[in-house]
Amino acid sequence: MTTVRISELARHDGASVTLRGWVSHTRSSGKIAFIVLRDGTGYLQCVLSKRDVPADLWERFATLTLETSVTVTGAVRAEPRAPGGYEMHLTDLTVIGPSPDFPIQPKEHGTQYLFEHRHLWLRSRRQVAIARVRHEIVQAIRDFFHQRDFVLVDTPILTGSIGEQAGELFSTDYFDLGKAYLAQTGQLYVEAAAAALGKVYCFGPTFRAEKSKTRRHLTEFWMVEPEVAFNDSSDNMRLQEEFVSYLVARALECRGEELKELERDTAPLALVTPPFHRISYTDAVARLNALGSDIQWGNDLGGDDETLLTKQYDRPVFVYNYPKGVKAFYMKENPDDPRTVLNNDCLAPEGYGEIIGGSQREDDHDRLLARIREQGLDPEAYRWYLDLRKYGTFVHSGFGLGVERTVAWICGLPHIRETIAFPRQIHRLYP
Repeated sequence: MTTVRISELARHDGASVTLRGWVSHTRSSGKIAFIVLRDGTGYLQCVLSKRDVPADLWERFATLTLETSVTVTGAVRAEPRAPGGYEMHLTDLTVIGPSPDFPIQPKEHGTQYLFEHRHLWLRSRRQVAIARVRHEIVQAIRDFFHQRDFVLVDTPILTGSIGEQAGELFSTDYFDLGKAYLAQTGQLYVEAAAAALGKVYCFGPTFRAEKSKTRRHLTEFWMVEPEVAFNDSSDNMRLQEEFVSYLVARALECRGEELKELERDTAPLALVTPPFHRISYTDAVARLNALGSDIQWGNDLGGDDETLLTKQYDRPVFVYNYPKGVKAFYMKENPDDPRTVLNNDCLAPEGYGEIIGGSQREDDHDRLLARIREQGLDPEAYRWYLDLRKYGTFVHSGFGLGVERTVAWICGLPHIRETIAFPRQIHRLYP
């Protein structure tokens, strides 16, 4: 007997096959019984007729509970009303692993309870749909850069250099060499690689010890960071809008069923095409003040400010040229206004806020050294980074896109914690 997966059933219409999976739910009228199975590729309705199957098979059906793992055999038939468009008329059923008292039942559970049982909650329809959208976005990220001849560079997770703010570091003792830090970014390293390869990116986990409990923050998250030699800030924003538009289009094209399962209104996503809106930081502050925010020039935009601002636009918006004092040391000073730097944040619409931070990098050795000292960092730790400005310095730009924030936006989720299988937050390290 051929063993198949649910996603392959269309090729076996009319044939008898065997399939393995888990019980999603059951129901019975006393004479006809239905089992909905899932196997990770889809959902299948299985049908048993009491008069047509052996008595012991009918009795085995009666023992099934939520998430019991089973092997089933039967004839595949097209059925437009069934999940996935096919159903199986069973001739055999074997229990592989019973599932007595599965902790997550089809009833309302609190968020705390669900995350305590995250290892089991992952099996639900909603979480499966989110995981598939995330998978598609991750694959689209790799495809986008591969198609444009970028080279993937794997950067260290343990580092002696600070990429962002010193107060957001996880540190550990590193043999006899002092402190090492879990990387906040791979950016400094891909800058070095850009001088060798031209167009590069890194993609992996990053860590922030920021004591934030907002719906947009995790302590461990995934970020993709491209860096391009000879790109200035304007080039950088053009690459970002092409990139984000590509990811959204890919999700709409390939994960429509999952977005439907999540009840995502896809009409706003269909509007995500270049060019994106652009507004300077200075004009954004004035706009926010007019909308009732009390933000003052010189302060970074908070989550509420980003939400308020993005609700004024129908697609992502670039806020560019922030004050130097609220941005990282490596950003290029704006020659037209030395109070600011040549950077941008890309804010997603519908109130989702920042999904990308990018900038043109400071390529002048002495200016960079001065900024390192201004921020109280040890120049010796950045000696290798300063070397990039001593030996063939060049204009270059890059950005970082947070995968979880992007997934939350595309899926229309209220909180970032559902976008990764096992989220890490300041109050959660289990499971």
